[in-house]
Amino acid sequence: MDKLPVDYATCDCLRLGTDELVVLMSTAESGGDLFAVELRMPPGGGPPVMHRHEPSEVYCVRRGELTFYTGELLADGGWTRVRRVVAGPGDVVPLPGGTPHTIRNESDTDAVAFGVHAPGAVMEGFARAGAALAADGPPAMADVLALAARHGVELLGPIPDPRSAGATARG
Repeated sequence: MDKLPVDYATCDCLRLGTDELVVLMSTAESGGDLFAVELRMPPGGGPPVMHRHEPSEVYCVRRGELTFYTGELLADGGWTRVRRVVAGPGDVVPLPGGTPHTIRNESDTDAVAFGVHAPGAVMEGFARAGAALAADGPPAMADVLALAARHGVELLGPIPDPRSAGATARG
């Protein structure tokens, strides 16, 4: 492997809306096993909807704080067991594959986290295609939906209010 240690000056930087993903290890470098990134998220950043995908993820917050929402989707489209967790520096948040979730920066300062997706191909493909789609400005929703479907990311809708579905919270 040629990236020991990682040289940030040579890393790809993908912009998804206001968020940035600095690619620390691509799937090409990991034999498809991992997609490792540094996530940089300003206040108000993060995916606007709950979603799920097969790869598992783990995040370690390095600076600021990130709010993680997870839940279980009922057959009728409603939610149960919505959980809102605020993670700060040093906190580690694992998300098993298939878990409905989203990540937001609900604070008033920038947040930075180290994240790993395994296996990595789905999320790397989605991130790279999303960055290309948004390069010239906000994409049309139809294009976002098609992109997500092509890359195995199911968009589930708005973040539910944790208070309305028996949620637990920390922070």
